[in-house]
Amino acid sequence: MPSYYPVFLDLKGRRCVIIGGGQVAERKVPHLLECGAKVAFISPQITPSIQRWVDEGKVSWEARDYAVGDLKGAFLAIAATDETPINRAIAREAAEESVLLNVVDVTPLCTFIAPAIVRRGDVVVAISTGGASPALARKLRETLESSNLLDYADLAELLSQARKKVKERQIQVHPDRWQEYINGELMALVKEGREQEALDYLLKGLSENSLQKEAQE
Repeated sequence: MPSYYPVFLDLKGRRCVIIGGGQVAERKVPHLLECGAKVAFISPQITPSIQRWVDEGKVSWEARDYAVGDLKGAFLAIAATDETPINRAIAREAAEESVLLNVVDVTPLCTFIAPAIVRRGDVVVAISTGGASPALARKLRETLESSNLLDYADLAELLSQARKKVKERQIQVHPDRWQEYINGELMALVKEGREQEALDYLLKGLSENSLQKEAQE
């Protein structure tokens, strides 16, 4: 199995082509739309859900089979067909056009594989087994979704505010200090709706440690 480089892609405004219109293709759409991608379907038939997206103007659809040239101008493509010759043709064009390609359930033809995703607010956790076992990736996703560890994701907005304040005040904070103050006390304040107190607690701790470090130097 190849070793994949984990990455999050900015798809806003980028053309993403999906070859196929069944349920497998349908499942790819929500995440692409959330990322602001311009989704285009090429398939003789589509599911009722895809048809609704078409009617709402959220995606486009060409009611025909794939043809060479369909990936021109695309940033990313997904082949959701069960026809090997078509999948291979799509893979050849993707390579020629330098288009990122996922061929569903055919890892050797992929230039990227789709991870299992856990999302909570602004936090996204992607889980991959490198194509070895999608079932295991799903199991890990379901386990994480029910884990208390995901509660830390609720701190994302507060930590973003604190990061901006630290930059404005030109405070030099060691990464380990952030980890020290992402703790149970901060979590409790946020859960109780005491966001300002939580922000004050965090900034005070980071600032004090920064001053202590400067004094020691």
